[in-house]
Amino acid sequence: MNTSMASFILLGSFVFMLIMKFPITFSLFLSSVFTAMFLHIPMMSIVQRLVSGVNSFSLLAIPFFILSGEIMSQGGISRRLVGFANALIGRFRGGLAQVNILASMFFGGISGSAVADVSSIGAMLIPMMVDDGYDEDFAVAVTVTSACEGILIPPSHNMIIFAMAAGGGVSVGKLFLGGVIPGVGLGLLLMIPTGIIAYLRKYPKEKPYGWRKTLKIAREAVMGLFTIIIIMGGVVSGVFTATESAAVAAVYSFLITFFVYKEIPLRQMKSILRNSLKTLAMVMSLIAAASSFGYLMAFLRIPQSVTNGLLTITDNRILLLLMINLMLLVLGCIMDMAPLIIICTPILYPVIVGHLGMDPVQFGIMMILNLAIGLTTPPVGSALFVGCSIGKISIEKATKAVLPFYLMMVADLMLVTFVPQVTMFLPSLMA
Repeated sequence: MNTSMASFILLGSFVFMLIMKFPITFSLFLSSVFTAMFLHIPMMSIVQRLVSGVNSFSLLAIPFFILSGEIMSQGGISRRLVGFANALIGRFRGGLAQVNILASMFFGGISGSAVADVSSIGAMLIPMMVDDGYDEDFAVAVTVTSACEGILIPPSHNMIIFAMAAGGGVSVGKLFLGGVIPGVGLGLLLMIPTGIIAYLRKYPKEKPYGWRKTLKIAREAVMGLFTIIIIMGGVVSGVFTATESAAVAAVYSFLITFFVYKEIPLRQMKSILRNSLKTLAMVMSLIAAASSFGYLMAFLRIPQSVTNGLLTITDNRILLLLMINLMLLVLGCIMDMAPLIIICTPILYPVIVGHLGMDPVQFGIMMILNLAIGLTTPPVGSALFVGCSIGKISIEKATKAVLPFYLMMVADLMLVTFVPQVTMFLPSLMA
């Protein structure tokens, strides 16, 4: 069997189809089919891998998380979270920008999606910031980068995908806990350049609320934020699995939205289900196609070849981690997060966990943060594209404005990579 040629067909056809702008799902699937034909592997084996890739109880959490986030984003929670954040920190210089970051931190704990964050919080705050005297590119940059907090702060369906790609040996609960400090830390770091730029450009402060109005806003916002407590508390305490907590969160979101907030009619549930189904179809088809691709990589022993290749370059731990981070950052610029997690996890796991001895939870958060940065970078950064569409500015203009925020995101990445306590402190308490 010519494994070298088969590996070239698998990877080469995949890259070629990406360059030709095939959808990522079709690129993964077709490259798997071409390689299987070359190796004379029955097509039924590839089909079985497609099915087995999504035939996982843990993956049932994803549709519930997507549905819960969609209900909350359409049901008025975004406005309440913005109001709550404004009551807390809006009075400072550039307060609306800082509110943007804090509101993204809150909303990320409900939706778990950077794109949903930009679509919901950004659609409200970007025009509001522009009307208040902020530059469009700055408003978009703050919104897009702060949306990445939601990838790290649980619930995050990408953590569930990573746990599955790692072979099921990583606790989803520990991954959820491991993402809390890096996610909150990212928000705090992003507040530094935001404050400096706001001071230099003399952006306005918001008028402080009275204590009665603040209390009312907090009471309304806390009902939405209680979703995070349900998910985190249930998983960490062992009362719920991740899937069960997602289902409970979806039911709670439904009750709060339609019977407490009452901002949208019950008939809008049809639109919510339709949007959730579209998102779910994209995620699951990517997972299925990436599973067949990953199966052939394992069959051709590509992970072992990559491990040996990296170790021949250097066995220095710091250099290896820097090289791997750089590779993930580059890949994140050209591919979406979910397929990259499924493809890269089995390749890098033997190097990072097996050879370098990094805890799988720390590795998972490091990978997810790397790929979250990719959501804000051209040419394929989905969060960046949505932000530019809302702000009505070009990708080039937004990218220049994002540069100081990239530095803070990379600083958070370095802390996650080289300071294990940043990620492992809360999971160690669970243990």
